[in-house]
Amino acid sequence: MSITYTITASEPVNQQIYRFLRQDIVTCVIHPGALLSEKEVSSRFNVSRQPVREAFIKLAEAGLVQVLPQRGTFVRKISAQRVADGRFIREAVEVAVVRRAAQEASADALAALEHNLQLQRLAAQRHDSQAFLLLDDDFHRLIAQSIQCELAWETVENIKATMDRVRFLTLSEVSPPESLIEQHQQIYQAMVAQDPDAAEQALRRHLQEMIFSITPIAEQNSEWFEQA
Repeated sequence: MSITYTITASEPVNQQIYRFLRQDIVTCVIHPGALLSEKEVSSRFNVSRQPVREAFIKLAEAGLVQVLPQRGTFVRKISAQRVADGRFIREAVEVAVVRRAAQEASADALAALEHNLQLQRLAAQRHDSQAFLLLDDDFHRLIAQSIQCELAWETVENIKATMDRVRFLTLSEVSPPESLIEQHQQIYQAMVAQDPDAAEQALRRHLQEMIFSITPIAEQNSEWFEQA
């Protein structure tokens, strides 16, 4: 665990630990199948075991860890079925959001999306995968925000943890950032044109990238995936 995080007083400790561990799991700093120790995590963040235990519970609810009685808490291996299910739910929610956004997004909302795209390009140029993934998420959150429906993004965020691990693994070869940025650009352009049909089509193409990328990634990292 080489990344250093800082616990602050700005939000509950258990939520911060959950977010930090989720980030490490999603970016495979903590590998699928790894054992998570309450004691070690407590020492890492210099906190008691209670907030760590609460963070573990939330990670389990997100499908990222599994608590095995008498054995411990393990990072779940990646399930292709959970990835497919998550993508299906995400597409249903985001299609509805982007169609409405294409008709209602304000000039300020579109400007925020354009600025986000610029930051994505900078992150891609720096080969900063973690920054790019955060900006990718922010792009989709901004679309929901443009119609004052951030709850839609919060719903998606709660079910996409398994998808995020595949997204991170695909960035180097299967789905490079430049390709994803172009897909985001197409979504943005459809919103600027106030064309909900084009926005829906662009979003569907973007999210279907996951289906095409999971097979080569699973073959390259078979030890990290659940066996069918």
